[in-house]
Order: sequence, then C-alpha cells, then structure tokens
Amino acid sequence: MALTTAVSRAGAGLRRTGVIIAAAVALAACAPVQQAAGPATGPAPDSFGTPADPAAVQAGGTLTIALSAEPDMLDPTLSRSLYSRYVFHTMCEKLYDLDQDTAIVPQLATALPTISADGLTVTIPVREGVRFGDGTPFDAAAVVTSLQRHLTMSGSGRRSELGPVTAVEAQGPSTVVIRLSSPFAPLTAALADRAGMVMSPAALAQLGDDFATAPVCVGPFRFENRVAQNSIDVVRDPNYYDAARVHLDRITYRIITDASIRAANLQSGDAQVGDSLSTQDTPALRTTPGITMLESNRLGYQGVTFNIGNVAGQGNPWGDVGTPLANDARVRQAFELSIDREGLVRTVWGGIYSVACSPISPDTDFTSEAAQACTPHDPARARELLQAAGVQVPYPIRMITSNNPDSLRLAQALQALVADGGFDLQIVPTEYSALLDQQDRGDFEMLQLGWSGRIDPDNNIANYLRSDGGSNVAGYSDPALDALLDRARTSTDHAERVRLYGDVVAAIQTADPIIYLYRERNLTGVTDASRGCRCSRTASCGWRSRA
Repeated sequence: MALTTAVSRAGAGLRRTGVIIAAAVALAACAPVQQAAGPATGPAPDSFGTPADPAAVQAGGTLTIALSAEPDMLDPTLSRSLYSRYVFHTMCEKLYDLDQDTAIVPQLATALPTISADGLTVTIPVREGVRFGDGTPFDAAAVVTSLQRHLTMSGSGRRSELGPVTAVEAQGPSTVVIRLSSPFAPLTAALADRAGMVMSPAALAQLGDDFATAPVCVGPFRFENRVAQNSIDVVRDPNYYDAARVHLDRITYRIITDASIRAANLQSGDAQVGDSLSTQDTPALRTTPGITMLESNRLGYQGVTFNIGNVAGQGNPWGDVGTPLANDARVRQAFELSIDREGLVRTVWGGIYSVACSPISPDTDFTSEAAQACTPHDPARARELLQAAGVQVPYPIRMITSNNPDSLRLAQALQALVADGGFDLQIVPTEYSALLDQQDRGDFEMLQLGWSGRIDPDNNIANYLRSDGGSNVAGYSDPALDALLDRARTSTDHAERVRLYGDVVAAIQTADPIIYLYRERNLTGVTDASRGCRCSRTASCGWRSRA
C-alpha cells in the first residue's frame, strides 16, 4: 500500500520553509523525493520533493507523523502554538494561502481582495457550494461569523493580526466586505493564516468557548480524536469540496518531543514523517537508506524575550517588574553583547542553522542592510555596561526554556557564553505548553522561545512588541516604536515600508526587549513507505516556537 500525501500551499507565511506536515493534507499524490545532496554537516541544498504520477496513486492508508510538541488548543481564534497549525493545515482551510514561492493565492476565497482607492474597504469573493466537516454550508455569512469572533472574543490571538478592522459584512452568499479605519497593508497576509480560517457557525453555536474540543472547519480531513500528550487523529472528510483528490483515510499525529526518538521512529518505520529533526541526527539521516530529508530555510527566528512589564498577565495593564533587567536597557544590551551568535550556531547546531539579529528574514523582499544589522560580540563592553548600570556582577537571570534535549543544549551554550559578559544564567526547564501559560501570566524573568515567521514583517513584530500586541508577553511599550509600526503597516509604498522596518529594527536593538539569535531550517524526514512527498515552501515546521 502506498501512503499518499499532498502538494500543499498551506503556509502561514513562511517563505522557503517546506515541510511534510502541511503536505500531508493529501490533495495530490506524491512520488519518492530526491535525496538532497550536501555535506555531512552544515546546510544542504533545499529539497522539496517531486510529484508522483497520479496513475500510480493507491487509495487508503494511514500516515503517522511524529510531531515534536503538544499542540495547544485547536481553536483558530485562541491558538498560539506552531504545532496546532500543523493540525489545522489538514482540517481548517483559510481565505488565502501561499504557493510554493510564497505568493498569496485564493483558497476559500476565489480571488485576491479588491481594495478601494482610499484603502478602507476590502472586498473578498468566496467559494460557493462548499460544506464544513459537519455538513453545514460554507458562505459569506460563515466568514463574517469567524472574523467577528476573532475580533471580539476574549483572549483572541487574532485581534491584533487583523489591525484596524471596524466592521465585517456579508453582501449576499459569496461576498465579504471588510471595513477599516485606516489602510492596513498586512491584512491579506494575515488572512492567509489562522485569522483567515473559517469555523462552522453551527459548531461555534453548539460548543462556544469549547470549540477546541471538537473543531469543525472546511478541509480535506476532519477532527476525530485527541489524547492529551499522546496523539491527535484526523480522518478523511467526505464533505470536502475536492474529496476525490484526497487519498489517505487518516493522519495520526503522535507527540514525540525527543528528536532522537522521532528519528528512531522513522528508522523503525513506526512513523512515516518526522517533524523538526535534530541537527545532531540530520547528517546521518541524510545518508540513511529509505529515509529522505526535506530541508529549507524558515522565515522565523529563535531568540530570548525579557519580561519588561508583564506583572499581572497578558491583557492586563503593564506595570513595574522591579528588576534592573526590566528597567534598564543597558542590562539587556549587555546580555546581547555577551552572545557569540556565530559560535552558537556552529557549536550547537553544526552550522546547519544561520545567525539572526532581527525579526526580518533575509529571504524576504523586506530585507535591507539596516534590517540585518547585528550587534557585535563584545563581552568586555557588556561588563562595562553592567558596571555603568550599577548592578551585581555576575548578574543572575532565570531563563525558562522547553525541556527537550535540543532546547537544553541551547540553554547550556547560552549559559556558558554570557558568563564571559558578567551574567549568571540559571536554566529552568519547562514543558512546552506550561511555558506558554507561564509567558502569558508574566511568570518569568526571561524565556527562550521562537516564532515561526510570516511573509509580512508586521506579523513578525507588531504582535509581540506593539504596546497592544496580542502576544506581547514581554509587556513592552514604546510609543515611538508603535508609531513606526503604524506608519509601516499603513503605507502602500513598498520601498517606504522597507526603510521603515530598518528603523524598527534599530529601535528594537536599542531597547532589546527581544534578542534574536538564529534562524532554523526545516529538517523533516520522510520514509520511502510514505511514497515520499512534495512539500510546500510555505508550510511551517518548527519547534520551541510560538506560532
């Protein structure tokens, strides 16, 4: 039996970030992918796979995916985890998606939006004759229901992503009109991710805040079952509008947080796909018969976030944390000066990952010299700043981090690096979902976490560093940065936006509420038993990341 998966555009804003997870939606068949040639260590050429001859496809079968962390709630409005997005890719389509070259393309919409001359009215045509997984009809009114929920629900992670939306209306069954108080350039990109996922109004009415327990959307698969900390199952949805091209019977996501165990499951055949494999295992897997590594760059970053003002939990007014780390930027600047990014990437990740100094990927058309400016490694200057700040040296910092082996290796390397700059870094290993809860409560001094990345820089910055950002767990507020971000998101001139984001990066590096460390590559293993798979450049595949 050939297990077949799909060519998926399902992305959420990651350029050159292809993985098997999104490809597993099984809309088309796949052939064995070509093994990427490359050195034993260091990055290899990008490998995305090759489509199969449709005539060779066999129907049926179960695809088992070894997933690297437990997803949080399966609710598009509330979800923050990258791993939830993996599951959403198979069962919750969006108004827009990204193709392999990260161009925005229609999915549940039928065309790109029409935008009025003043930029304040966005009109979106949507599909007709589509049904949700529960058999109820999809239409413009359903889109309005989901968007209004994103905008108004307490705890929504989508509210800030949608920007200055003031109203959403259905004009007939196949037209959605969005009204804005000011132009908002990132809107279409936001609708190519969870903000654009459309939920069944019938399921929302029945389940309300408990939608995550039995989510219903439009997709090639529908939710069947979840066992906490163990597995999630989705099954083929006969209601899907393109069901004839869905060949798998089901997909099982098995939660395996240890990368070496994921690799072992691939080698034994217990899993056909391994998400986010370790850089330690990758060189050997590249040459293992029967296993193909799919590799590509990501748009996101890994970094550390400081608690600047989150004293009462996200959503509450910011306050005084009361520490020099929170109140004196010189202490945070000293921490950054203590970090040898090149050495970190080389020693911890074998040179497979790359240095990051900002939230803007060099693989996007928003990059610039200013956007990629990097603070040099200078531990002597770090100690000078600590002395000027009048703090205890070594200065103690408690850092929460995920408790998987790769995260702990990174934390230990950071611990050794920053000691030269005058810091005593204390590592607090934490289970991933608990870490997300702690960051929201403000129960941390510093946390190590990443972000999977989006195609528009606003989605990589504003949500985390704008004063009212929906994921601003740092509790950081700077009116000058807010004004810069507002100018960048309302401008329709690309060159101006590029320049403004260079200014944004300079402002971030002056205050250092987040220090960016490195960018990962997608490292996904597939077995020959799965018939390989062609992957989307745009689907995310990460670990230790927000989503």
